[in-house]
Amino acid sequence: MERSTWNAPWLALGKPPLEVMERLLARCAIRDPRVIMGPRVGEDAAVVDLGDRYLVAKVDPITFVAEEIGWYAVHVNANDLAVRGARPAWFLMTLLLPEGRADEAMLTTIFAQVEEACRSVGATLVGGHTEVTQGLDRPILAGTMLGEVEKDRLVTTAGARVGDAVLLSKGIAIEGTSILARVFGETPAARGIDRETQERARGFLRRPGVSVLPDAQAATASARVHAMHDPTEGGLATGLAELALAARVGLRIERDAIPILPECAAFCGALGLDPLGLIASGALLLTCDPSEADGVLAAWRAQGIEGSVIGAVTPPDAGTRLVGQSGEEPLPRFARDEVARLFDAQFAKGECHDPACSPALGAHPRVGR
Repeated sequence: MERSTWNAPWLALGKPPLEVMERLLARCAIRDPRVIMGPRVGEDAAVVDLGDRYLVAKVDPITFVAEEIGWYAVHVNANDLAVRGARPAWFLMTLLLPEGRADEAMLTTIFAQVEEACRSVGATLVGGHTEVTQGLDRPILAGTMLGEVEKDRLVTTAGARVGDAVLLSKGIAIEGTSILARVFGETPAARGIDRETQERARGFLRRPGVSVLPDAQAATASARVHAMHDPTEGGLATGLAELALAARVGLRIERDAIPILPECAAFCGALGLDPLGLIASGALLLTCDPSEADGVLAAWRAQGIEGSVIGAVTPPDAGTRLVGQSGEEPLPRFARDEVARLFDAQFAKGECHDPACSPALGAHPRVGR
C-alpha cells in the first residue's frame, strides 16, 4: 500500500497505541451469543460458552527469541489462559522455518521444546502447520492455546473493583531482562555488568521463569481474585494502563513497592532503559479485596513465589497515578516497549549486529502482543 493512502505516521515497532486498538476492536461485531469475551484492549484471551463450562482461547507469536522458541511459545500462550483462571489443555502451532538455515536438527529441537513445555503446563500438542518459508532469518512460531474454566471461576481483567489491592508476583522485568542479556550483553554499555549477573539474566526464561500459571493457580485457590492480567509488551506500566482501561477504574501505584529485580536494574541502568516499560512476562498482576491480599501472598510464598502489594484500585476520575518519595505523577506511558526502542537506537549506532535488530525486518521480541 502506498504511503500516500495513510493519514498518520507509520506505526512504531511493537503494540499499536491502546487508543487505536480500542477504536478498531470496538468495530468488531460479536455475531455469536456464545462469545462471552471477544477482542478487547487489556483482555488476555477469548471466552466462549460451551454449555457446562467456558472454552478459553489465545493466539500469541514468538518472532524474535530463537534459542528456546518452543518453550517460550507454549508458556506465553498458557499465561493468557492462566489469568482467566483456566487450565491450558490443547496447543496448536504454526511454525515457519527460514529457508537455507533450517535443518532436521532445528525442527527436532523446537518440537522437543514444545513437548517439554506442554508437559509442564498440562497441555497436549494437537495440531498446527510447519513449513520452510522464504524471507525469514530465524524461526517464527505462532501458538494457539485452548483450555477450560468452570463458569464460576472465570477471571477477567475488567473485574477490578474500586478499593481492591493491586498485587504483583515475582518482580520486573523477567522476560525483558533475559532478552537484554541474550541480545545486548556484549554491547559496550553492558560489558560493565559482571558475568554472573549476565548469566542469571540469560536464564530468566526458566528461573524465575516466564510462566505465571503457578502464580495464578495459587492465587485463585486462596482468594476470590477479581482481576488478573499478564503484563507483557510495554512492561508493567502498560499492563497497569490496560487493566485500568479494561475495568474503567483508576490506579494508585506505590513506586517503591514495585519489585525491580537486581539484574533488571543493572541492565536498565547500563542501557538507559526504564524498567516500568520493559516487556514483563513472568510477573502476574492481580486485584482482590484488601482483606484477602495477605492470603494470596502467603499462598505464593508456599510455592516459593515472591509477591508484593504495589497499590490500590481507585475511582476512574482519579486516573492512573504513580506515587513516590518525590511526589505523585501520572503513571508513565510508553509508546513502545523499551526493548524495541533499544533495538532501533543500537542498530542506528551500529552497536547491535544481530540482523534481527534491523527495523527493516520488523523484528521485536513478540510483535503484536
